[in-house]
Amino acid sequence: MKKRKNIITVAIDSPAAAGAGTQARLIAKHYNLLQLDTGRIYRLIGKLKLENPKKFGYSFVKKKINNLRLKSLQNKNLLSDKVAISASIIAKDKKIRNMVHQFQQKCAYSPPIRYAGSVLDGRDIITVQVRDAMFKFYITASLKVRSKRRFKEYKNLKKKITYKEVLKSLRNRDKSDRQRKYGPLKKTKDSILINTTKLSRKRCFEKIKVIMDRKLNI
Repeated sequence: MKKRKNIITVAIDSPAAAGAGTQARLIAKHYNLLQLDTGRIYRLIGKLKLENPKKFGYSFVKKKINNLRLKSLQNKNLLSDKVAISASIIAKDKKIRNMVHQFQQKCAYSPPIRYAGSVLDGRDIITVQVRDAMFKFYITASLKVRSKRRFKEYKNLKKKITYKEVLKSLRNRDKSDRQRKYGPLKKTKDSILINTTKLSRKRCFEKIKVIMDRKLNI
């Protein structure tokens, strides 16, 4: 894969519902970057497995990833709890991870020329996918706050689920993300910690913007 030179690369790792996706979108819009929510790729594959249990296999997944369009990752049905559980299981499969890795690398290092660079968020972006990113952020928040945020998302989508169920689901997801064999979630020494527990979206972005502008000499 040919890498574009002199581009802005932003890598964000975070546990679920910490606000990383929101910040990635704000960063992408402000700095004109290609934005990729890598977790949604696994959610899409997880959804495909639930919908196509007989067809599902490595060749099936490879074909879907090769023809993947970023717009398909915006499907609201990817936010269901069943899809999240399926995605968590799939994310442990090394062969599937390698397929997704190639797609992520293309987005990170060779985005369309109209973009000034890329911003990727997920669980192993800093540790595996974009190790040499210009900017590395580890975004987190308390479990209770993250559960409230995700519960609000589900309510807005009119999903029938209780706060306790969301809390339990996120707790299990955290454990799975941190203990999985390949690409476990963890903070690296060279990543900047941003705790969003008591920060608004605007205030969080302002903190990130100060850091980025300083390095970019803006």
